[in-house]
Amino acid sequence: MNSIAALRIPERILMGPGPSNAPPSVLAAMSRPLVGHLDPAFVAMMEEIKAMLRQVFITRNEMTFPVSGTGSAGMEFCFVNLLEPGDEAVIGVNGVFGQRMADVAARCGATVIKVEAEWGRIIEPDAIATALAKATRPKLVAIVHAETSTGALTPVEEISRLTHQAGAMLVLDTVTSLGGCPVRIDDWQVDAVYSGTQKCLSCPPGLSPVSLSERAMQSVRARTHRVQSWYLDVSLLASYWGDGQRVYHHTAPISMNYALHESLRLLLEEGLENRWARHERHHRALHAGLAMLGLSIVSQTGHQLWQLNAVGVPAGVDEAVVRARLLNEFGIEVGAGLGPLKGKIWRVGLMGHTSSLDNVRTLLAALGQILGDAGQRVNVQDALAAATAAAAVD
Repeated sequence: MNSIAALRIPERILMGPGPSNAPPSVLAAMSRPLVGHLDPAFVAMMEEIKAMLRQVFITRNEMTFPVSGTGSAGMEFCFVNLLEPGDEAVIGVNGVFGQRMADVAARCGATVIKVEAEWGRIIEPDAIATALAKATRPKLVAIVHAETSTGALTPVEEISRLTHQAGAMLVLDTVTSLGGCPVRIDDWQVDAVYSGTQKCLSCPPGLSPVSLSERAMQSVRARTHRVQSWYLDVSLLASYWGDGQRVYHHTAPISMNYALHESLRLLLEEGLENRWARHERHHRALHAGLAMLGLSIVSQTGHQLWQLNAVGVPAGVDEAVVRARLLNEFGIEVGAGLGPLKGKIWRVGLMGHTSSLDNVRTLLAALGQILGDAGQRVNVQDALAAATAAAAVD
């Protein structure tokens, strides 16, 4: 059996839908000495992580912490705690992760009312209003803020107003949006939110930051059925992550929390608004450079994600061949399309540490060479110049 050094794990520029590249100090943090999950030093760090997550989510919610598991665990955490058998859940489905939310809600025994939109388009408030009017007593509305499978960003402020007007709670998936574009949990009156560490936080995958409002916690306390998941039951997790004396619940992934602490520290050192602006700037640069290569971002105009770009594949080009050459010849990973967008788009991530002008230019140069080899008419120098000029605009 080879040692990890003998495996020769390659250096990649991770420009797919996640994970993103992690800063050296985040990776170095994972090599710090292990301590126990109730060690006073680790408990002190837990408090700092909670405080930093509140700043990043822009919330005062007491129940804000990282679930030990990926973003999908955070999704299940929100649904298993808030839904009981027979509850009505209105769920926006405009891509893979909206469909996944609907699946998880159904497994909780909920009656799921889907509000569907074409992949690449947002969930419109009017469609949510129609669904709420048809529901008998909706318990929650769930929306994917940044749909990773399509590159669409759904605004949620009006949806939040409609949700609370109907007496329901709002659940928000911010796996791809947190740290990459504005996420304002308290201002938007979001009741339950989950994210992931491996996207715009630029931390390895393995933790899911979550936050529950006091309204959500009241709903948990009023349940008539036990939460179906022991591991994700917030009433039990609160004894470990809440304030006061810590009570053993599970063995937290110590090294992953070291990494999250460092990634949050770096984010706050950069500044939330500065990081949002950096993601917007490099999205703009990519957009301009792609146009010079005859390519475009195909998600809904006016609602395109800065950090995940759905790039249309030109007619006659084998998208899988392009992805393979990017990976094998240039060390660049981009993602394939999913579902109805399979074979039609490349998913290009500019998340966290990966979001830089150097990476945008490197991708454009590689794409230009590959497309030129495939017979496409491209001008790489014009693309690089356009990207650089777009990034320089305030």
